[in-house]
Amino acid sequence: MTTQASPLLDWSPDAVVFDCDGTLMDTERHWQEARTRALRAFGLRPAPGFAERAKGVHYIDCGRLMAEEAHKPELTGDLTTALLEHFMELVANDPVTMPGAAEFVRSLSGRLPLAVASNCPLEVVEESLSRARLRRHFRHIVVPSGMPPDAPGADPEAVTPGVVRPKPWPDVYATAARLCGARPHRALAVEDSLTGVESAWRAGLRVLGVGPQPAQAHAGRADLWVPALHSPLLKSWVRDRVPRPAGPADRIGEQRGHEQHG
Repeated sequence: MTTQASPLLDWSPDAVVFDCDGTLMDTERHWQEARTRALRAFGLRPAPGFAERAKGVHYIDCGRLMAEEAHKPELTGDLTTALLEHFMELVANDPVTMPGAAEFVRSLSGRLPLAVASNCPLEVVEESLSRARLRRHFRHIVVPSGMPPDAPGADPEAVTPGVVRPKPWPDVYATAARLCGARPHRALAVEDSLTGVESAWRAGLRVLGVGPQPAQAHAGRADLWVPALHSPLLKSWVRDRVPRPAGPADRIGEQRGHEQHG
C-alpha cells in the first residue's frame, strides 16, 4: 500500500515496535561492507544482487547464505564469525540514525509503549541505540534466542516457549507486542525490509514500511509505506491519533469539570 489514503492513518495503536537496522539506525551499509570484507578475507566476492537478498536476514542465516552462494559450505562458520566481527567494528565507529528516526521515536515516547524487534545480537542493538541516545525510549528489546528443533507436523506460526526465532518467523514481533501489553492486532510494526514486514505480518501486527517501496508482492503486506520517518503524514498522525497521557494538571481540570456538572 502506498502513502495515499491509508486506513492506518485513522488508527491509534496500543504499542509501537521498531526494527533497528535500516529503520532506526543507518547500519545496512555496515552490513554490506561487513559482508564484502568477510568474503574478501577468503578470496571471495558477493554475488550480483546479494545485498538485496541478504537485507534483514539474521547474521547466522546470512553467513550460511554467503557460503552457499560461494559454493563453499565448509566456510559457513568462519564467514559467519567474520561477518559479525566486521559489522560490530564498523557500527561502533559510525553509529548514525536513519533520517527522521530520532524525531519520530521522541514524538511517540511517553505516549505509548515502545519496543525494538531486531535480528541483530542484543549487544549490537543496545550499543547502537545507546550511542544514538535513543535507548531510554524503549521498554523492551527483543532479539532471536535460537531455533527450535524440527518436528514433523509442527505449526510454523506457533511461538515456542523460551525460543525466539529470527525474522521472517513471527516470534520477535509477537514477543515484543506481548511484553508491551498489547495484543498483536493493536500494535504497529515499523520496518524497512521485506523480511521484517513478513515477520510482523505473520505475528498479526499492522505494518508501517519505511524507505523505497519494494516491487515484490510481499510489500503489499505493509499497511502503509513512507519514504522516511520524517514524513509529514507521520507527524500529523502522531499529533492526531497518538494522544499524550493525561498529566496531573489535565486530571485536575477534568475533575473540576465533573464537579461543576455534578
